[in-house]
Amino acid sequence: MSARSYLYVPANDLDRLNKAVSRGADALIIDLEDGVSLTDKDLARENLKSFMVGINRDIEVWVRVNPEKGALEADLEAAVNINCKGIVLAKAAILSQIQYLDSLLTELEKRRNILKALEVFPLIESATGVLNAPSIATGPRVKRLQLGEADLCADLGTSGTSGEATTQFARSMVVIASAAAGINPPVAAVSINFKDLDAYRKNSQDFKEWGYFGRACIHPAQVEVANEIFTPSAQELASAQDILDRLSASGGGVTLDSKGQMIDEAIAKNARRTLSVGK
Repeated sequence: MSARSYLYVPANDLDRLNKAVSRGADALIIDLEDGVSLTDKDLARENLKSFMVGINRDIEVWVRVNPEKGALEADLEAAVNINCKGIVLAKAAILSQIQYLDSLLTELEKRRNILKALEVFPLIESATGVLNAPSIATGPRVKRLQLGEADLCADLGTSGTSGEATTQFARSMVVIASAAAGINPPVAAVSINFKDLDAYRKNSQDFKEWGYFGRACIHPAQVEVANEIFTPSAQELASAQDILDRLSASGGGVTLDSKGQMIDEAIAKNARRTLSVGK
């Protein structure tokens, strides 16, 4: 099953980092970027190195790195490890950033004898990044995208309920870019209101219906909700299997589902996706 929940954890707090493994998230995003002050960057890198040594491989470990040259290289020196799933590149805006990151990773993997290539997870946080999402999605090692909505809104100058229309355009752009590039659906953005879990559940369901899979979390309380929303229910799995069985029995083409509604290959494609997630 693809990861349903991605819990952000700042690397400057080693105790919090060690506890994060048991919070129920499918994946951790260990933060070396905005969640860590400039004065704590070196401490965070050292903590990350220590944490990586004994990490449980049953959980995906990603590292969010600073995009600026110098800081990026220092972050990768700490992050690239056999236990690291991949790199979350903050403020990804153009394809050349992904290509440069790929070259750095290739060299580090070779030097450290890492045989399985790390993936790259661009975090799009600007108007430039949104407009370039189709090319970023085709970059080397890129398997999924994420939208950083707080930074994006700051870049655009949008706010409030009315600003949601502009944000929704960006959300749709990332979904379309991912599908066009043939990569995994994007991961839904964080919500800073971690105390309102009902709103988080509703919003996560919306993201699912918009074409996202999985959700970023900034608090352990959000993890259970994300896992719930992005796990197909028994009813959804049964319905998906029924659709495939009916199409198979009809010899393909077009037939009717249990409610008498038309189903065809397009409906079957969604059914297969549901079943693949449930495995």
